[in-house]
Amino acid sequence: MVFNLQLLGLIITIIWLGILTTLFWQFSSHYNNLTRGISTKTLKSILDHILVQLEEAEKNMSLLKIKCDKLEKEGLFHIQKIGLLRFNPFKDTGGDQSFILSLVDANNTGVIITGLYSRSGTRWYAKRVINGKGMEHELSDEEKKVIKEARSTNA
Repeated sequence: MVFNLQLLGLIITIIWLGILTTLFWQFSSHYNNLTRGISTKTLKSILDHILVQLEEAEKNMSLLKIKCDKLEKEGLFHIQKIGLLRFNPFKDTGGDQSFILSLVDANNTGVIITGLYSRSGTRWYAKRVINGKGMEHELSDEEKKVIKEARSTNA
């Protein structure tokens, strides 16, 4: 009976020492991480070092936010919406060899390129588009359809 109590006490002591050792190693590794790169290992120097790193990180974050906002604004002016329509405008030609290509940005501003195929030749036209409407020339029904398609599929 006495032997069993001594054995139980020894097991409890070993478990307790294991827990304390684990906690000590965790504390030691955490302290080493805090003091890495610092010559004097006082609490004040550690906290000052952490504050300097925090200020640098905040400065970098604000610079990144400014750059991100700039890229986002510039990105609105890149081609984002593309529409394509093939059609047959004349009854005397076979197949849908004519086309309309719409290339517009987020503000629906860009260009429409139209290629009309006929037996006598192929003609190409380009029209500027601002806010989804023709600038110098009125848009045809097919061209309006292509812009509407580009808005709905790539928005």
